[in-house]
Amino acid sequence: MKIEKIHHVAYRCRDARETVEWYNKNLKMDFILAIAEDRVPSTHEPDPYMHVFLDAGGGNVLAFFELPTRPAMGRDPNTPEWVQHIAFKVKDRETLLRFRAHLEANGVEVLGVTNHSIFHSIYFFDPNGHRIELACPDPAEEEKLKRLDAVKWAMLEEWSRTKKAPQHAAWMHAQEFTSRE
Repeated sequence: MKIEKIHHVAYRCRDARETVEWYNKNLKMDFILAIAEDRVPSTHEPDPYMHVFLDAGGGNVLAFFELPTRPAMGRDPNTPEWVQHIAFKVKDRETLLRFRAHLEANGVEVLGVTNHSIFHSIYFFDPNGHRIELACPDPAEEEKLKRLDAVKWAMLEEWSRTKKAPQHAAWMHAQEFTSRE
């Protein structure tokens, strides 16, 4: 028995229409489905909602709930905003740079391009405060992934014992941090 794929990922939004329009305009995602109910199907709790679904490409679906009777959205104050994010893959660096220019032209503040060695990313926030990442593969991704695969269990074991960053893959960002000093 094995999971086939993610069916959809759901987040909360402040305004369903604004969210659909933002993702369509900025990330070219098509609006594919809306469901609205006055009761939650799984719990039967009275709680009106609008549930919208967007095509994130490749059979991936991104969904949002607008909950008008609930308190305003919040964030976990103990988790840095860079931790929780949605990452989408784009074809290549050229596509990544085109998206960055498109987003900036639409007034979206973009961070990056950040070189993660195995991939390159840009970061920005949607109108709900969710951090979004667009990532493209590095040309040497396959070779680098093999190096990481070879040390993954040793890294996890060391981390579990020490809660300090193991140095098995320090090569990934060594040049970046050296060049900043």
